[in-house]
Order: sequence, then structure tokens, then C-alpha cells
Amino acid sequence: MSKGFLLIISGPAGTGKGTVCKALLERNKDIIYSISATTRKPRVGEAEGVNYFFIDEEEFKRMKKNDEFLEHAYVHTNYYGTPKKFVMDEVNKGEIVLLEIDVQGALQIKNNYSEAVFVFLLPPTMEELKNRIVKRGTETEEDINRRFENAFKELDFVGKYDYFVVNDKIEDAVSDIEAIIKAEKLRVKRHSDIKDKVISQGGK
Repeated sequence: MSKGFLLIISGPAGTGKGTVCKALLERNKDIIYSISATTRKPRVGEAEGVNYFFIDEEEFKRMKKNDEFLEHAYVHTNYYGTPKKFVMDEVNKGEIVLLEIDVQGALQIKNNYSEAVFVFLLPPTMEELKNRIVKRGTETEEDINRRFENAFKELDFVGKYDYFVVNDKIEDAVSDIEAIIKAEKLRVKRHSDIKDKVISQGGK
């Protein structure tokens, strides 16, 4: 059986990570979405093991101490983390696991699990990036400027990724990611038995 892999989709705020990942999952039902653990309470409509693994702070700190997260962060008074076991169980079953995450989280995973496939999502231009953040209508002008400045800083890390995809049109960005997935599926290191498979077909 071929080994699966963890696919990281990352990039600055406003590049459209969530939109691209949603479209990718809709077109590829076989991709498993990575479920994070959090100490925050479930919101209306959220389900355990579907949206998040909801755990208390004591359990989170125990998991952190035991190195059970690929990455973790403290955001707005709550802890969030990517459980290692969930991801590795799926990868070992041959599944492709998708994780949408910010640049800082992706760099944490790079240090902890370099075998993941890292894709940096870029805007077509920085002007378009700012337009997208403004169009959200959810941030103050101060927040918009801070996110824009952070985006410039985060671009410095693109060299640490395996691939980049420009999100100009969503369907084109998804197609590019699908091409990356197809290529990664054919990596020799994921098929340790490929020689034996070919020989077993006979003809010698």
C-alpha cells in the first residue's frame, strides 16, 4: 500500500486559503481534512470530531507536554493544536490529509514533520491582497494595515515551502494543487514496493 501524506496549504491572510481548501475538498472527496484540537467551547452547529476535537485546558497542556501536537498556538484566550495521532493514522492508511494553516503554524510543522508537502498560496498582486482584506469588511483600518504589513513579512518564508500556487482564479488554483497532489502520489519514496509490483506482473 502506498503511503499517504500531509498537505499543508498556507499563506498570508487574504490569499483565500479557506475558499481554495473548500473548493479542493468539494472536488476531491477522498481528501481528509485535518481536525484541530481546541480548548474553546463548541459554537452552535459544531460537532466533536467534525469541526474540532474539543478538550479542556488541562488535557491540552498534557498533550503539549507529551509532544502530541504537530503545531500549537494560543489565540484569543484559547489553545489550538494539530493532533499528531490523527494525522499520522490517516497518512499511514494511505490517505491525503489537508491542513489549512497560517505561515507561523506551517513553519512549526516544518520543524516537527518535514515529510509534509508544503504549498504557499500567493495573491496575484499585493494590491489585490489588500483589496481582499478590505472587502471582508470585518477588520478596522488598523487591523487591515497590520495584516498587510505581516503579509510582506510572511512572503520572506516562501523559500521554505515545496511549491507555490497563485490564487488569481479559484478553479485555476485548485487545479494547480491537484497537479501537485498527482505528482506527489508518484514519488518513489511513497511506493517502497513498486519494483516488486512490476516484477510480479510477469513477463520475465
